[in-house]
Amino acid sequence: MEAILKILFSSDEGELYFLDGLSYFMMVLAFKNFVTFRFKPVPYGRYAYSGYGIPVNVKFAWFVQELPSCLVPLGLLLWSPCAKIMHLPNQLLLLMFLCHYLQRTFIYPFLIRGGKSTPFLSFALAFVFCMYNGYLQARYLSHYADYPPDWVTHPCFITGSCMWFLGFIINIHSDHILRNLREPGETGYKIPRGGMFEYVSGANFLGEIVEWTGFALAGHSVHSAAFALFSFVVLSSRGMSHHKWYLAKFEDYPKSRKALIPFVL
Repeated sequence: MEAILKILFSSDEGELYFLDGLSYFMMVLAFKNFVTFRFKPVPYGRYAYSGYGIPVNVKFAWFVQELPSCLVPLGLLLWSPCAKIMHLPNQLLLLMFLCHYLQRTFIYPFLIRGGKSTPFLSFALAFVFCMYNGYLQARYLSHYADYPPDWVTHPCFITGSCMWFLGFIINIHSDHILRNLREPGETGYKIPRGGMFEYVSGANFLGEIVEWTGFALAGHSVHSAAFALFSFVVLSSRGMSHHKWYLAKFEDYPKSRKALIPFVL
């Protein structure tokens, strides 16, 4: 890994400039997706269709596409210079990132019950994004991020960390509710109830948005902010689409339930 980085970048300044560029490019992609998703939802799950390639088993797709978010950071930690990883803020921030993706890679896919296959193009794009973002977040935190010695006691870090943990719990609990909507052998869709689903249709998406917003606040960098913005655009679009879909499908869908933000939107 170190040899590859030396071939690609002649200096640390060059790589840091590249990481900054990746962050700004991710923001551009976020705004592009914001426009695109207003007309067409992300093509997987209930919105999947054949135009995006051959179907891939949903468990296999989730496991493989999320895997780079674990393997790339671990590879960087084990086989490349990590000048800043001994600092506590860097360790905690990288732990937040890995904690989410370890759960998303090694637990979540194997708990899925049924589920529609994922179109190959959606699967491939998710894989590329996880590799891209895994490198961006892990390399910056392990080798470049420079925080004050007392950053872990700063209100931004404390508030962001609490937001990350709250969002992580909401996300996992909401996924648990969705998995258990149907009894064994049942098919079709049901109205999710309980937890944050009492307030919003996209409770699982809300949880992840809160997670990465907290991560960005605690990380205090353009790199974490770009990831939070990209996640917000993709997940909020999906949450809004789900809300419209539920309202159209179920006559008895709770009218007081919002799409993504309790009592607001």
